[in-house]
Amino acid sequence: MRSSCVKVTLRQKPISKGRFSLYLDFYPEIRNPRTNKMTRREFLGMYIMASPATPVEKAFNEQMIERARAICCKRQLQVINAEFGFLDVDILNADFLEFFRETCRTKYQKWDIVYRHFEKFVGGKCKMGDINVDLCNKFRDYLLNANKLARPNQKVTRSSASGYFSTFRALLAIAYKEKLIRENVNDFLESIKYSKPRREFLTLKEVKKLAKTPCAIPVLKRASLFSILTGLRISDVLNLTWENIVEDAFGGYSIRLCTQKTQTEATLPLSKDALLQCGERSEGTVFVGLKRSMINYPLKDWIKQAGIEKKITFHCFRHTYATLQLAAGTDIFTVKNLLTHANIGTTELYSHIIDSKKQESINAFSIYDEK
Repeated sequence: MRSSCVKVTLRQKPISKGRFSLYLDFYPEIRNPRTNKMTRREFLGMYIMASPATPVEKAFNEQMIERARAICCKRQLQVINAEFGFLDVDILNADFLEFFRETCRTKYQKWDIVYRHFEKFVGGKCKMGDINVDLCNKFRDYLLNANKLARPNQKVTRSSASGYFSTFRALLAIAYKEKLIRENVNDFLESIKYSKPRREFLTLKEVKKLAKTPCAIPVLKRASLFSILTGLRISDVLNLTWENIVEDAFGGYSIRLCTQKTQTEATLPLSKDALLQCGERSEGTVFVGLKRSMINYPLKDWIKQAGIEKKITFHCFRHTYATLQLAAGTDIFTVKNLLTHANIGTTELYSHIIDSKKQESINAFSIYDEK
């Protein structure tokens, strides 16, 4: 169909209470590029009086018809230019929460948490047409004052609220890219800023102590040491399969995977110690029996038994990997690639916590002769 041949005509349809509804008639019919359905009509949501009796009613009719004609001319140009965004009225009524849920299926756990917060915020109902700057700013305020889902008596930390809102904005970007929302709402939203907390990590001495300490859940210990030795996030450790572990050109083994958080394709070399944590080669999941719930109290108990007083989470093992690599002399660009960071700035955040290197540098020389 050649769009330039389509004629757009303003027409009227009798409705209740002595009125006419104004609509546009497309001939021949045009195809909605999203639904792939043919249509001939676009109702404008405007009406006129069938028999205007007063000057006010006559003026009202004239104004409505003038506006409808203006829309008709605009539609004719849009049809000629093959711009069919006006046909997506049905998208405004689409379920935004359903879109959110479907998107979460391809993401990691934090997306599910943000979804549950947003579902609670909107009372379980939200259409695409409801998404605007005002609603998003109200959700921002909600996150800053919300309680945790798992612990209702505790407030969501500012750092968590910042991460949740950042995830929500990523969802908005996807929706806009897929033309599900008409306005790029992110252009008008401010992120939630916070002072980043100190990145906790284990020293090499503490890692060795942890490796010697028995754990009530053996697979948790192996997975934790594996993360320390590779820098992989819990989401990637949970999803790691034997198909991801392949022989490399140097006679060793590497991990080939697409990281769940950033969807980054990566090939990461495996040390002998890291490969040892995987156990005997088999098929399917590497760390069979490992569950996300284990990284809470079971992990804390094991770390406490090792005599480590620091507040260590599973993600701290990733920080540990980065700091140990830098402390060992690995250049920062290599560490960036090993961590699959998108930019060097993220990796540089680790460099300032290598106190051992700073201590070595100040004792590197002396101006006095040794006695």
